[in-house]
Amino acid sequence: MNTATLRYQSGFANEFVSEALAGALPEGRNSPQRAPHDLYTELLSGTAFTAPRAENRRTWLYRRQPSVVTSGYQSYAQAWWTTGAAGGIVVPPDPLRWSPFEIPAEALDFVDGMRTVAANGDAHGQTGMAAHVYLASRSMARRAFVNADGEMLLVPQQGRLLLTTELGMLEVAPGEIAVIPRGMAFSVALPDGPSRGYVCENYGAHFRLPELGPIGSNGLANARDFLAPTAAFETAAGAYEIIKKFGGHFWSTTQAHTPFNVVAWHGNLVPYKYNTAHFMTIGSISYDHPDPSIFTVLTSPSDTPGTANCDFVIFPPRWMVAENTFRPPWYHRNLMSEFMGLVYGQYDAKPEGFKPGGASLHNCMVPHGPDTEAFEKASTAELAPHKLDNTLAFMFESRYMLVPTAYAMQGGALDGAYASCWQGLKDNFKGTP
Repeated sequence: MNTATLRYQSGFANEFVSEALAGALPEGRNSPQRAPHDLYTELLSGTAFTAPRAENRRTWLYRRQPSVVTSGYQSYAQAWWTTGAAGGIVVPPDPLRWSPFEIPAEALDFVDGMRTVAANGDAHGQTGMAAHVYLASRSMARRAFVNADGEMLLVPQQGRLLLTTELGMLEVAPGEIAVIPRGMAFSVALPDGPSRGYVCENYGAHFRLPELGPIGSNGLANARDFLAPTAAFETAAGAYEIIKKFGGHFWSTTQAHTPFNVVAWHGNLVPYKYNTAHFMTIGSISYDHPDPSIFTVLTSPSDTPGTANCDFVIFPPRWMVAENTFRPPWYHRNLMSEFMGLVYGQYDAKPEGFKPGGASLHNCMVPHGPDTEAFEKASTAELAPHKLDNTLAFMFESRYMLVPTAYAMQGGALDGAYASCWQGLKDNFKGTP
């Protein structure tokens, strides 16, 4: 695979067609008696066969050897990556915040460097999500990962990721995101050296674009700005280690050939990337801070309409113009649980203590909002138009309570003084009781 000629196809959930060798795709049928160039035909189904057409996700692969050609799996140790609410520990209903997670001195790749911060739901029941950080310092050489438990949304914070997938390659830099479908093999290289970022492992329904409703037919994340890879296959010979996450457990096997041997493919179950700089922000141009749902990039619906299994929300650069308005977010308690990370810059509601590479968790009905400094500044600021620039925060938001892990609570990055940022909010009542 040649990284110097990365090419992409644009669109979201499109019926893509790609071949690395002319004539490798069958014409007029999906599974001929003998596929072109004597390739093997394989179908990767991301939904049930009988899912509604608009929601059905599958891709036909034409590969040099099928993925069934492998040896038996053995248990693999990854003690820091847990699955579902059962992998967490009991904690009080306090707001939580973490300093930037340190990349270990030990050379770890993307799989071994994954650390679960909080999770909910159940991968077996295909509900919920997990919030992880990856802390990696070496590339995955002749090694691939397959997650049978959920799709993975990657948010790089430090260093680019070069993703090799069965359908081709994606380069993803801080400020961009990528999504890898459930069950698709991929490998992660680190062209910039030690790298850190966030991952949302989604056990539930596929991420999709949110409905726009009164916004109309345009806005937020536009389908044309999502990029899928073009077909490419690896030619170097040699064995590959395959790590698979299956039912919350990890397994390893070795096979004699590369899993990245797909010469052509067509379908709508694809890995993709998105540059958050293309997001069309929408906000108030009169008064009041609007609900953060207007910053939703992708959503995974639950069985309750309007109440997401998981939303991916970003807070990118944007203009603030509302009149006679407290412009940062208001103090609130929310049904939805909010895991937040900071890619770069400063988040306007928490100028101190919330750093790039760190995180916060405000669970269901846990009060939160601007710290004392942000409140005082926003309460007295001249309300001229100004731009929040050079900033990118994001949120994984879920209807289910997120349960922190032992690593999150005892791993050293937990900010034990987080609640003190609100202690300066005095009773300023000037009325007569």
